[in-house]
Amino acid sequence: MSGKWFTRARLRPSRRTVLWMCPAAFATPVWSTDATTIRIATLKFGTVNWELDTIRHNSFDSDNGINIDVLGLAGSSAAKIAFEGGSADALVADWIWVARQRAAGKDYVFIPYSRTVGSLIAASDRGFENIQDLRGKKIGIAGGPLDKNWLILQAYAASQGFDLKADTEQVYGAPPLISQQALSGGVDAIITYWHYEAKLRTKGFTPVMGVEDAATQLGLTTEIPLLGYVLRGEFARKNPAAVEGLIRASRSAKSLLAEDATAWDRLRPRMNAADDAEFAALKTGFRNGIPTEAPLDPASAATLFDIMAELGGTKLVGDAKKLPDGVFYAAEE
Repeated sequence: MSGKWFTRARLRPSRRTVLWMCPAAFATPVWSTDATTIRIATLKFGTVNWELDTIRHNSFDSDNGINIDVLGLAGSSAAKIAFEGGSADALVADWIWVARQRAAGKDYVFIPYSRTVGSLIAASDRGFENIQDLRGKKIGIAGGPLDKNWLILQAYAASQGFDLKADTEQVYGAPPLISQQALSGGVDAIITYWHYEAKLRTKGFTPVMGVEDAATQLGLTTEIPLLGYVLRGEFARKNPAAVEGLIRASRSAKSLLAEDATAWDRLRPRMNAADDAEFAALKTGFRNGIPTEAPLDPASAATLFDIMAELGGTKLVGDAKKLPDGVFYAAEE
């Protein structure tokens, strides 16, 4: 997603920072004996690997007083189990999940790292000009019925008098399966993870409706990162220097990847790009997801949470009736 999340607590201006990090699997690390180790539960594959690889290769972690110990796991559920069970100090997840956990009494905090959002896309020869053209059509959705992009597009469609869920057929599946369905014509349009979308755009797919555009039409800020690091509040309070080290390391990696083409050339072997066009699209998509350092907007995040709660219900937000206090990490005064 694309956008700007916020912190409810007031930060000292010189320390109004957010964390932009992505998980990855690494070879055996070389430890700094004076550094704080942060164990991060991650998925073994995916775009998050690119940033952590850059951090380690350029010593941005050790330069900032931390050791990153990556627990590479097969899926997001396994990462959450490792984190909740105490085998990891952090994981990457969305802030809606953190809000649900805080409403259930768990002291988790969120630090934004990526504002990349998706789109409802279709092959250009389908001739879809707007979301209303999807009436009676079949939509493939990666991530399941509670996918946040899907929920935002439903909210936008409803604002236009169109029940996107009732008036279309949905097919849910893993991103590779949804991409194959799109390429084979098994579905008319899809919503998928950004890096799969980037690859499809090189094969003649174009947006029908961007999630960022939908959010704007709903009156929401377009600077709200959905994904970020999740830490235990206790860990963050005990290790503020380590948390700020993560923030600085991630920011350094993001700055390098935003500006230096050679940094991407080094990463290309692990990016699974089939050709130069896919490589360029993936690089552009990652760069577009880099958040700004602007303060986060509490009103917009609260509004978006209300939309998610209405559409996703308790299956998405649990017992949370509104956005709980303390979801977003604030540096101590």
